[in-house]
Amino acid sequence: MNDSTGDLLHETLLHDTLHTHVRERDGDAGAHLVGLADGALRVARRRQRLTRAGAGVALAAAVATAWVAVADDGSPRAHVVQPAHRGDAAKATTVSLEPVTSAAEGRCTQGDGGYTVNATATQRAMCFHTDSAKGMRDIRVAAAKAENSTVDGGWHVEATLSSADRTRFATLTGSLASAPLPRNQFAIIIDGKLWGAPSVARSITVGRFEVSGYYVGDLTSATAHNLAQRLDPGR
Repeated sequence: MNDSTGDLLHETLLHDTLHTHVRERDGDAGAHLVGLADGALRVARRRQRLTRAGAGVALAAAVATAWVAVADDGSPRAHVVQPAHRGDAAKATTVSLEPVTSAAEGRCTQGDGGYTVNATATQRAMCFHTDSAKGMRDIRVAAAKAENSTVDGGWHVEATLSSADRTRFATLTGSLASAPLPRNQFAIIIDGKLWGAPSVARSITVGRFEVSGYYVGDLTSATAHNLAQRLDPGR
């Protein structure tokens, strides 16, 4: 028996005894004793309700704490909100690096497999065709970061390849270096869009390339940081 139950039993017995005693005698004193007994019983019952409620809250807290411990152990769980960590369960956007086979002014014809670079206020649209079979398709970069050029103030994303892809990239760019324009260019294709077509004069052995857009100023700070985050969500 807990303290609250004992108190309630004691107050109930006292209440009943006083009522019995009052029934045997009349007067103001008897009525006063009945009032005290009734008040004491109400207090005792309220204390017991509060105690039970407190026990219920403590039990709920204990169950919640145990649930968190189980959830942290990786056991099956219901809906558990976890803190968001950058890059958790995120899938990196892939890149394709493909040799350019032709480039011409104007938009590509729909369905011809080319990549259109949209026109600007000062530049006409361009259409590029590539040789995907000789390129590096759907690769994931090892790292990517947005940078602001100290030369022209333009934004670009520097992408770093893995060691295995670095070797392949050196071979690819080496095979393009001696070709005339536009076949000495490689297309940078992300999400089905051409993000640049830099030309090369020699094999690139450092395993890095820059994404700056086809025209100067294509990337802003916001778009460069967004692209770097998509290429490398673990940053």
